[in-house]
Amino acid sequence: MKELRFRLPDLPQVRQFAEDEGRAAGMPEESVGDFVIAVNEVATNAVTHGADHAFLRTWAASGDLVVEIHDDGVWKPGPMPGSVGGMGLWVARLLSSELTLRAGSGGSTVIMRFPGKG
Repeated sequence: MKELRFRLPDLPQVRQFAEDEGRAAGMPEESVGDFVIAVNEVATNAVTHGADHAFLRTWAASGDLVVEIHDDGVWKPGPMPGSVGGMGLWVARLLSSELTLRAGSGGSTVIMRFPGKG
């Protein structure tokens, strides 16, 4: 398991971390870009809508790469009709094979699963 703590200015490092982890997990090269987009969307939400800091953890499970992003913020419902932006979770859900959201008084946690070796 690898972990990265981050804040808003650290998002470039989050993207690099995700890219490195995707490749290390044997993810097909054509899937790495989508993986980075999904991780970036959820990480950005964590530090712009949740708390000023968050953490990301990755691990392998049954050949898949699992990513957990947690912040200590308070959950706010998604985009209102006609709004611009606010679709990060929707994008991440489309790009991952599975996405779970847990929100409550202890913060918000998103767990995503991606196919590893192609």
